[in-house]
Amino acid sequence: MSLLRDHGFRNLLLADAVSQLGTQFSVLALPLVAVLVLRATNFEAGLLTACETVAFLLIGLPAGAWVDRMRRRRVLIVSDIARACLLASVPAAWALGVLTLAQLCLVAVATGVCTVFFDVAYQSYLPHLVGPGHLVEGNAKLEGVRATSQIVGPTLAGFVIQLITAPYALLLDALSFAGSALFVSRIAAREQRPERRPDRHLGREILEGLRFVFGNPLLRAIALCISTFNLLSAAGTPMLVVLLARDLGLSPGTIGVFYSIASVGALAGALIARRVATRIGQGPAIWVPIAICAPLQLVIPTAQRGWLLWAAAAAYLVIWACVSVNNITQVSFRQGLTPPPLLGRMNATMRFLVWGTMPIGALLGGVLGQAIGARNTLWIAAAAGVIPLIPLLASPLRNTRDLPTAASSAAGW
Repeated sequence: MSLLRDHGFRNLLLADAVSQLGTQFSVLALPLVAVLVLRATNFEAGLLTACETVAFLLIGLPAGAWVDRMRRRRVLIVSDIARACLLASVPAAWALGVLTLAQLCLVAVATGVCTVFFDVAYQSYLPHLVGPGHLVEGNAKLEGVRATSQIVGPTLAGFVIQLITAPYALLLDALSFAGSALFVSRIAAREQRPERRPDRHLGREILEGLRFVFGNPLLRAIALCISTFNLLSAAGTPMLVVLLARDLGLSPGTIGVFYSIASVGALAGALIARRVATRIGQGPAIWVPIAICAPLQLVIPTAQRGWLLWAAAAAYLVIWACVSVNNITQVSFRQGLTPPPLLGRMNATMRFLVWGTMPIGALLGGVLGQAIGARNTLWIAAAAGVIPLIPLLASPLRNTRDLPTAASSAAGW
């Protein structure tokens, strides 16, 4: 409970809780607007998913250098307000009868740009707010909030979408971002304005972040693993929505329940992550969850109406638990390893590498889905699920119990 007594962290947690719950409405509503309301093809569904993450590929690297030049709390507030305005434009356009797939894609791209800045600033602000000694606890609590919202959110979103339609459900996410901005503005801890170096140069600062990540064999292995994992996941994500909503004809409420069951795993992973890392070691706590995910992904394409649907949800539950353990362990390690002046660029470089593959994967999934169908695309993505494990097993993470920190690296770890 120690961090919950801290006023700053408590407000950050509340901001995260509000926005994460609202985001679950967009996660389900945005593709359903495309698939059910605008009658998008499989390729267009993949294109929309690509638009949501293409910003990480386009501006992921310079965003880190820019964030390191700014007060991160302010970046969080501005990003939240901008996302609220962008999402509110969708129900407004639908009410006026002018909503198009092109607008959905533009909103997805612009919201993604704001998310790039928010995520880089968010992960860089946490060490300033809680200190290096509380990073695992802070990340676990924030991951727990995210996981809880993923349990409650999809079911709630599914039935709200049935009640008020998908376009209007996006308005709730817009309101959640406005609430998040309000909570972040209440955080009293203020960063000092970053020192303006007379010789600063954007390209050189970006290269410093790249050299830091690629020059460290542990960070390099993590980046290669998560980038390929996200590539395959992004290829399957839009096709899973198509499979459930169009091919199986499930209602939004049932689809929401499916995702809520799967999301229980994310909460379980957040609750056990620290104990797993303590018991088997930090290095294995990064690669063992990925190894468990590989065979379970083969269950997802078997989804059919009836018990096979819930078997796929159960497999998804375990996958999300493993992803949660991996995420908390490796993000905490990255934050503890990186010197504070480099945090923004390190986080941006990692985001560029691990999220920049997602629009490529989504487009690939859309192309395959259009050519061979949603279920066959899911089979291909699942069969390739062993690839992300390779760089982890080829690195020192394979048998390293205690990973280095910035202090231990400086002392010659």
